[in-house]
Amino acid sequence: MPRILSPSLACVLFLSSALHGFAQSQQTLQASLPDSPDPIRAPVLAESAGGWSSSNDSALIQQTTPPASPADNQMHQTKRILGIVPNFRAVSANQKLPPQSAKEKFITATEDSFDYSAWLLPAALAGYSMATDATPEFHQGAAGYGRYLWHSFADQSIENYTVEFVVPALTREDIRYYTLGKGGFFKRTGYALSRAVVTRTDAGGESFNFSEVVGAGAAAGLSDLYYPSPERTFSKTAEKWSLNVGIDAATFVFKEFWPDINHALFHSKY
Repeated sequence: MPRILSPSLACVLFLSSALHGFAQSQQTLQASLPDSPDPIRAPVLAESAGGWSSSNDSALIQQTTPPASPADNQMHQTKRILGIVPNFRAVSANQKLPPQSAKEKFITATEDSFDYSAWLLPAALAGYSMATDATPEFHQGAAGYGRYLWHSFADQSIENYTVEFVVPALTREDIRYYTLGKGGFFKRTGYALSRAVVTRTDAGGESFNFSEVVGAGAAAGLSDLYYPSPERTFSKTAEKWSLNVGIDAATFVFKEFWPDINHALFHSKY
């Protein structure tokens, strides 16, 4: 990510104000959901000479999974947010998935880096960086904006590959965001922010998030290879590192509440 600080703060403030309005509606929805029904015992169909028939004397099976309510069907993650922004790593609440292979992690990183909407954030950050003259060596005008743009895009792509493929393939960490989907606003927000430092392993346990912390740091260090020499200081590299982690943590919060937003504002349109 480019070396800027204000957008991350603005992102966090925007998410906090936007999501706070959904806390009460989400709690109301949870309160209205019925309690899990008792296990249902149903007769098994028995085969007879005349075909299949239901018999009360047949063996009984126990249904252990309650039927999904309409609200459960609506409150799920989508592949894109607002039909545009990639959301390929988000997993709906209570959904269990098999571990990803290294190849699948590489594919996810590639999708996040080269999706048709992957230029949106770099384009916005490039405009802000040029307006604030964040890197004077790039100058102004169309040529200057072009320099800001490709640097921002390179920052984003390199971080995607280090965070979502290179490091997790070595440490065997799960790169997906598992939605909590229950509890109050602050509980879910705290959970989402904590995913920047805590993650799941491919085996299903919990681990320090080396993928995020080490991967974001590696991306910040690699960016020194293509930024002007005045930008290659320890403080500026550390600033980019913390900014990368901070923005990712803010996106985790947005992913956590996206199903609620989609249901409350857009009636699960997306």
